[in-house]
Amino acid sequence: MYPIFVVLLDGLADRAHDSLGGRTANEIAETPNLDRLAARGSCGLMSSLGPGRAPASELAHWAMLGYTPEEFPGRAVLEATGAYQAIDREHVFAFAALRPADRRSDGFWLAGRPRKSGEDEADAAELLSACDGLEVDGLRFELSHLQRGEAILRVFPGADDRVTDSDSFFKDWYPMLRPQAQVPEAEATAGAAEAWTRQTIDLLEEHPVNARRASAGFPRLNVITLKWWGRPRSYPTFRERHGLHGSFLGDSKFLLGLARTIGLEPRHVPETGDPPADLRARVELARERLDEGDTFVFSHLKATDLAGHTKDPAVKKSTIEALDAELGNLPTERAVVCVTGDHATPTYPEVIHSGDPVPFIVDGPGVRADEVEAFGELDCAGGILGHLRGPDMMPVLLNAADRPLFLGSRPTPFAGADGYPDLLEPLL
Repeated sequence: MYPIFVVLLDGLADRAHDSLGGRTANEIAETPNLDRLAARGSCGLMSSLGPGRAPASELAHWAMLGYTPEEFPGRAVLEATGAYQAIDREHVFAFAALRPADRRSDGFWLAGRPRKSGEDEADAAELLSACDGLEVDGLRFELSHLQRGEAILRVFPGADDRVTDSDSFFKDWYPMLRPQAQVPEAEATAGAAEAWTRQTIDLLEEHPVNARRASAGFPRLNVITLKWWGRPRSYPTFRERHGLHGSFLGDSKFLLGLARTIGLEPRHVPETGDPPADLRARVELARERLDEGDTFVFSHLKATDLAGHTKDPAVKKSTIEALDAELGNLPTERAVVCVTGDHATPTYPEVIHSGDPVPFIVDGPGVRADEVEAFGELDCAGGILGHLRGPDMMPVLLNAADRPLFLGSRPTPFAGADGYPDLLEPLL
């Protein structure tokens, strides 16, 4: 049996672009290391949530790591976990953001965010503090500031997390939305969330901090939006489900929170603005973790996603080429190595993420080489793995690593087990 190493390049996939001759950045980039990996291994495409669906990273990762939508606790819970906040199973969580907004005849329209440079940090903390601990219709709303006006909201007791976002996430228009219940049981929570939102707007409007900001020519931070509602749920750990233990390497708080949530060891590896060096650090640490006995290492890098968000195909192409230079030293001699992405971040301005499939490559001891000879969406489409969905990733990798659970046997009580178990209870 072999360990598994996943190199996840966030937002890797793209759409064909006229400026690249009708090809994607992956297809036209000079990527000798990825080409060799594709030629040696098995290739395919993957749609993390299914063809045509445009996933957020948290949903894509959740599916790819072998967990179901019903088990998903909501990104706000992952953010809170990544910030090392206490997680109370009786609390409902939402992600709150203090924003400037223009009041128009048809409602509030979001007009930006607190400044990144930190000038607004103290103002945001004071304004959020003024809105902390409010009680509405028997529910308590507690805010814990993170940074830049972002906070974790806890609602209790007896709240329901099936409430819609008030923070719109559209491509070019940003109204503040009214919280609505997704099911009848959530009507009380949605109504209280709407009343709380209106109450905080009144508090923020009258607060001395906003009066001072307005007199100094700075925008008032006058609304708090909510999104990513959720609550803690029960599910097996990664080890219980897949028979693997190991590490998650990354920079994002919410992804490291995801790792803690499912029982992988979070390893903070910063993204410094030098993507090749950041990837090199991750590959080196992965080798160290494999030396220490990890049977699973997952490495996340956001650089390709950021390149896609520039909406410049040349930037994405050059980013992929720079990262390829660091992929010549993957431990394929002793581990099953997978290189893929979680979704497409196209260099088209009309979309944020898209439902286009992502190249998926597996290499390592005993992995069969197919007829694919180069890296890219169209090339990988001709591979032996075909078109996978996110939940297929772990079974495919476990199979390649000689660790698949023999279906028909039931050696553990853990739901959804995919891998050969390493947590057994012998009869003594």
